[in-house]
Amino acid sequence: MEQKSFTLEIRKDGIGLLTMDVPGESMNTLKAAFADEVRGVLAQIRANKDLIGLVIRSGKPDSFIAGADIGMLAACQSADDAEQLAREGQLLFGEIEALPIPVIAAIHGPCLGGGLELALACHSRVATDHGKTVLGLPEVQLGLLPGSGGTQRLPRLIGVAKALDLILTGKQVRAKQAKKLGLVDEVVAPSILLEAAIKRVKQGKPKRELKRDLQGKLLETNKLGRKVLFDQARKGVMAKTRGNYPAPERILEVIRIGVEEGMQAGLAAEARRFGELVMTPESAALRSLFFATTEMKKEVSYQGAAPRKVGHVGVLGGGLMGGGIAYVTTSKAGLPVRIKDVAQGGISNALRYSYDLLAKKLKRRHILRSELEKQMSMLSGTVDYSGFHRIDMVVEAVFEDLALKQQMVADIERETQQAIFASNTSSLPIGQIAAKAAHPERVVGLHYFSPVDKMPLAEIIPHAGTSAETVATTLAFARAQGKTPIVVKDEAGFYVNRILAPYMNEAARLVLEGEPVEVLDGALLDFGFPVGPINLLDEVGIDVGAKISPILEQELGGERFQAPAAFDKLLKADRKGRKNGKGFYLYGKAAKKGKKQVDESVYDLLGVTPQAKLPKAELAERCVLMMLNEAAIALDGGVIASPRDGDIGAIFGIGFPPFLGGPFRYMDCLGIAHLVGRLEHYQQRVGDRFAPCERLKSMAAEGRTFY
Repeated sequence: MEQKSFTLEIRKDGIGLLTMDVPGESMNTLKAAFADEVRGVLAQIRANKDLIGLVIRSGKPDSFIAGADIGMLAACQSADDAEQLAREGQLLFGEIEALPIPVIAAIHGPCLGGGLELALACHSRVATDHGKTVLGLPEVQLGLLPGSGGTQRLPRLIGVAKALDLILTGKQVRAKQAKKLGLVDEVVAPSILLEAAIKRVKQGKPKRELKRDLQGKLLETNKLGRKVLFDQARKGVMAKTRGNYPAPERILEVIRIGVEEGMQAGLAAEARRFGELVMTPESAALRSLFFATTEMKKEVSYQGAAPRKVGHVGVLGGGLMGGGIAYVTTSKAGLPVRIKDVAQGGISNALRYSYDLLAKKLKRRHILRSELEKQMSMLSGTVDYSGFHRIDMVVEAVFEDLALKQQMVADIERETQQAIFASNTSSLPIGQIAAKAAHPERVVGLHYFSPVDKMPLAEIIPHAGTSAETVATTLAFARAQGKTPIVVKDEAGFYVNRILAPYMNEAARLVLEGEPVEVLDGALLDFGFPVGPINLLDEVGIDVGAKISPILEQELGGERFQAPAAFDKLLKADRKGRKNGKGFYLYGKAAKKGKKQVDESVYDLLGVTPQAKLPKAELAERCVLMMLNEAAIALDGGVIASPRDGDIGAIFGIGFPPFLGGPFRYMDCLGIAHLVGRLEHYQQRVGDRFAPCERLKSMAAEGRTFY
């Protein structure tokens, strides 16, 4: 007998409990196949005249409904198919809303996407104050809009301005924030969730009256005010997306239709636009990224080896990287951290790093003071190695000095018999760091990106002697820290810095050809990168870029890694970028607030006269082609295991435009033959650094793709 996902229980007091519990799944997701089952339950509810109300809850211990099953969109052959899916959801939730009895959603755990749309169709919502309870409509992050009434019910519940903020960003809010917004009516402890929901049923259907402040009334209740509100929202959207993402514009459109023409017109527009967005290449790319990261989370072993349990963590170095690593280890992985530094000041800095981030969370009411104190109590420091005898995993974040790192390995092997030694090096080969180790099988690279608390990628770098168990443990550890890790080969630059270097070098050459810095950066922002290459060079540090290029050139060879010699002039003039307030852009008092300005004196220093000569599309193409070609070379050389890993690494590591799906999906989209043709075009015009690699040429000749 087939197990049901929805069960209805009628209590003696005439209150129905509708429980969703999808068999065999850790979280509830809504599927099109559930429609008939839900309709059957709703028919039972309507037929039962003794029912005085209904509570909708989850049978899962830690989640309400995590959203709709995105996989069902793959079955849609056309926009009409996808539109029909949306209409089905709208009709179903409309039936829930139309029930004559009060319907209360009892929310514990994630209530996202279609899950929140279902809750919005209920007459009232009660949520738990548990940390796992979050609410949101994240569809925009998949290139979509909420398709089951979310764009219409949310503005009617909390007001247009607040609804736009939630739907356009896809951000998730905790229960207390949701209560403040008017999204939920009550926040309670998990132990009394059902009791609170039942109490609300007995109070009957609530009378809804949207509370607006004076500004809200002016903006949302008259035509001119609404025009200002939507025009400003559109300006904000275009500034962020630069027209690369169609979903935010469609969201604005359907909410506006709903506000101005009524609920039914809004629902019709929502379903139609949802159908169209499902068929866009942008949504296809974003969904592929979602599936790829989901798939990676399920890969718990590595080459057949299972991860070891990690109970205590050591961090060597109390600088920015060490402080960031310690923070994500306690706050995300929930593991105690012992920080070792040569000076007490370094330990204090690392502790301050965590405290400042937690204090911000406390100020925003994301955590309680007791949580801040608990997390700070998990951090401790030492200037010797006291306490390191019980450490299971050590993350080293000291200076990029081979002898120093080898000494750290020796120290750890002296202090503990079991610890894995993970080096956060960005340029030194892991094999060299492990060269003098007594247990090289326990040495691995674990490369984070700065700032550690924000950047989602981690590169795991085994050397030839690293054991599979060490890699599996490091992967599990990085995931526990909230990272998306990829395994890369122990070669200079690893993967991310390797594909970034030719891209940055090409941008530098274009500046030396006289292209204005702000025009070049603007061209890559228009392409979809979050920051332009010259701005990025300032942020990372011109001195850091100057150190990496010679290493890559020496180890990998090739003109593509050769940094322009003229850049030495910048370092001689002590221009390191943002860190010392002197770079390509103005900083501090010299800079105007709110707008980045180029430091014009940099052109004199480099001996160039700025003048925009090339079209923006060509500027972007030259930089991006260097990155794409290098990604293909890296895959061919086994630096990454698959195109999937290469796409995730580029998107999460350097902000390659997510709507393009990553370098490999983008190459497939361009067509490999077309890509080779463009590389050959620039090879003839600009230089041999654009020569397409053998992998791309053979793929073009055989008509193959990466996926």
